Amino acid sequence: MLHSEAIDPDGVEWTRVDEKYITVKLITGITGWAITLLIVLAPLVFDALGWWTIPGWLKWPVLAVLVVWGIVDILLIPRRVRAIGYFERGDDLLIRKGLLWQRVVVVPYGRLQYVDIEAGPLMRKLGICTVQLKTASAATDATIPGALRSEGARLRDELSARGQARLAGL
Repeated sequence: MLHSEAIDPDGVEWTRVDEKYITVKLITGITGWAITLLIVLAPLVFDALGWWTIPGWLKWPVLAVLVVWGIVDILLIPRRVRAIGYFERGDDLLIRKGLLWQRVVVVPYGRLQYVDIEAGPLMRKLGICTVQLKTASAATDATIPGALRSEGARLRDELSARGQARLAGL
């Protein structure tokens, strides 16, 4: 069993993203793996038609590994989504992601340049969005995917106000 206590700060109660985000990730994940399998299967079809020859020792192991990898990847989606969380503290926002490679990002409110909300067609249909926090650092991966649209709007307004207050106090 994986324990997350090693990187989680003391006293943090994570706000989890909406469960509807699992549906978005399942649809996009299955679609992506289906396209990948079609691309990999094209040479196998050419081999079956005699247009191209691929050794059996190569094609079947590659196909088997790809299918198993895709199945495991899709089965882990619910756990990956449930591992995403955020916590608003007085001076910063914590964002947690990951199962095996866990990551906690701390975004100080005074470093926020702007807060962006985006939602593609599928996310709009399900009433969720992604909140992106932009800082001066290009390496900052501060996103909260799968937030309800009302929560996304609240976060945008609240975090922007906190950022402005901290920036004005510098």
